[in-house]
Amino acid sequence: MTTFWSLWIIVITVGTLLGCAILLVWCLKDKMGVEEGADMGHEYDGIREINNPLPKWWTYLFVSTFIFAAVYLTLYPGLGNFKGVLGWQSSDQKVRSLEESKASISNAQETKTLVQYAKELDDADAYFGEAFKRLAYKDGGSELRPVTEIAADSDALKVGQRLFLQNCSQCHGSDARGQKGFPNLTDNAWLYGGEPDAIVTTIRHGRIGQMPAWKDALGEDGVAEVVSYALSLSGRSVNAREAEAGKARFVVCAACHGTDGKGNPAVGAPDLTDQDWLFGDSRAAVTETVMHGRSGVMPAWLDILGEDKVQLVASYVWSLSNSDK
Repeated sequence: MTTFWSLWIIVITVGTLLGCAILLVWCLKDKMGVEEGADMGHEYDGIREINNPLPKWWTYLFVSTFIFAAVYLTLYPGLGNFKGVLGWQSSDQKVRSLEESKASISNAQETKTLVQYAKELDDADAYFGEAFKRLAYKDGGSELRPVTEIAADSDALKVGQRLFLQNCSQCHGSDARGQKGFPNLTDNAWLYGGEPDAIVTTIRHGRIGQMPAWKDALGEDGVAEVVSYALSLSGRSVNAREAEAGKARFVVCAACHGTDGKGNPAVGAPDLTDQDWLFGDSRAAVTETVMHGRSGVMPAWLDILGEDKVQLVASYVWSLSNSDK
């Protein structure tokens, strides 16, 4: 924070407190010039105004708020760039990457610095760490339990679900059914494969998907023809002549989606013969995809969650589309 804004906050904060204190002192003085408890001659809706002082309990309560504010602003951050005598902070606001964040947290934990986020992580690891390891590893050893085995453990599955809600639901939804641009995890349409190992790999290392734009290469007419052919692969009713022309042009798409349009999990190319469309199945949405391309990033979670939590989340995700197994 710059010096100007730091001073601005200090002036506003201290000025407000002083203003309230002055107002309280002013209200405590009797300026009416009449005896205390006397009728002031004013009446409204049957209520008469009496010259009474402020209630003692209210005054003391008001004074206590000033004392609390003074103590709080001395101990904790609140006055611009002043960090407070305790040196407490909610988190390290200077970090710009995951590596810097991890280094900052580790340093705060080692030096016992009053960084709230680091302390909460430390407390959570001490409280829950062993439980995660017990559920994810075989007999407390170093070998991870298979995804299918964890998925059959109701306790482990509940923990996996809570980890999913905390870390994955922002994109995939609390019910894991996804939204536009984010896959539905409850069906059998998997861009990179729905096998247990494939799901673990996706969560552990993340994915980067890229659909190139074809407007310049195909032209608007060519895009329209390819879209018609792509829609026909999933049984949609389209212009037959346009789809036939699109089939010949589809050769540029076959490198990723395959000559039969069934996709390729190795590169994350979706199956075009089913009814699952990540960015929408309307003709306008598919045209937008072919013409301008699409891109998507699934972040890597290994450094954030660790091996044990990744295995638990992967087991929960796998169970969503394999509940009968």
